[in-house]
Amino acid sequence: MKDGESIAVTTLSQSLQQLGCEVHLLAMNTARHYARYDELPDSLKHYSSVHTTKVDNRIKPWDAFIKLMANKSYHISRFESEAFRLKLKELLEKEAFDVVQLETLYLAPYISTIRTYSKAVISMRAHNVEHEIWERITRNTYLLPKKWYLKQLTRQLADYEKEQLKQYDILAAITKRDLDRFQAMGYKGAATVIPIGIPVEQYNTDFNSYNKPLSLSFIGSLDWMPNQEGLRWFLDNAWDRLHQRFPKLEFHIAGRNTPNWLYELKKPNIKVHGEVPDAAAFINEHSLMIVPLLSGSGMRAKILEAMALGKVTITTSIGLEGIHAKDQQEVLVANSPLAFESAIEFCYSQNGRLEKMGRKAHAFIVDNYDNLIVGKKLIKAYNDLTIEAL
Repeated sequence: MKDGESIAVTTLSQSLQQLGCEVHLLAMNTARHYARYDELPDSLKHYSSVHTTKVDNRIKPWDAFIKLMANKSYHISRFESEAFRLKLKELLEKEAFDVVQLETLYLAPYISTIRTYSKAVISMRAHNVEHEIWERITRNTYLLPKKWYLKQLTRQLADYEKEQLKQYDILAAITKRDLDRFQAMGYKGAATVIPIGIPVEQYNTDFNSYNKPLSLSFIGSLDWMPNQEGLRWFLDNAWDRLHQRFPKLEFHIAGRNTPNWLYELKKPNIKVHGEVPDAAAFINEHSLMIVPLLSGSGMRAKILEAMALGKVTITTSIGLEGIHAKDQQEVLVANSPLAFESAIEFCYSQNGRLEKMGRKAHAFIVDNYDNLIVGKKLIKAYNDLTIEAL
């Protein structure tokens, strides 16, 4: 199963290659998400070359303390690697690239290396307004020492994110809302909105789930704090009442790096699957998917995937940011435990008509988030910037 960031990177690079671009990948093989390949999987074979560097980005309390005292962002420093910088230098000296596209703020420390060894356009594809995620997490934290520490981390990250806005040749934000935030923070350069696109032809809709008793699914990277936070909130505040009202309703949870507290959960009708081999197959088993996000930024790729598969998604307003679907048309929006209960009651009341919403969701993704359309928009933005520079 891929996380949302991996989906965003992979689908965009696939579309660029299909549209005639030569795309190379340099990636960090991090300690938390270490991958071993005897040979490249099919999902990476569209790249002209693939290079990885081991990076130990595990959280280390002493390092975090040192960065806090030095007033430097620990979020960023965890991704600073001399081995990665040297590999980047080697690639830039070997080949003349037209564009170096940085996926997320955490690669901004390498801009000086790119400037030194390349004349390429530097593009920041901002998957989120990074410090906004941590602002929201901090607001939802009530333990005072932890809240104070998160507040300092968030301030340092915000300062860094704002300072880096001066360094990009073009900013490719994932949503219009995020772009507006960056411009309010002082960004004045070339910019475009490049949402997550997905290869819709690869998502095989299966409407058989609507012929079975309703069941809920959740799937997402469970080492990402907003996912854990939202899931815990839903389980603590909504599930018990839902079970009382709908005693046959099951809730199935899947995700990479599932924490022990979920496996140890003592709540009725909850099935914890851990990491599943096929995310689409898991989603297709259930007619409803929930995304109870309370923090986060950017777009949720798993919502796009569920909608492409013709499933009804119940999410918060934060979860739906960047996806312009309408409540009770292509999705259901719920911002409180009572609202989730009402949304599920609505689903039970449809008497066979819920599939119609799933079909509308699929059509919405086809019309708005096809990855080739997204890729063409990005290529145009790069071409326009190059022409202006001549």
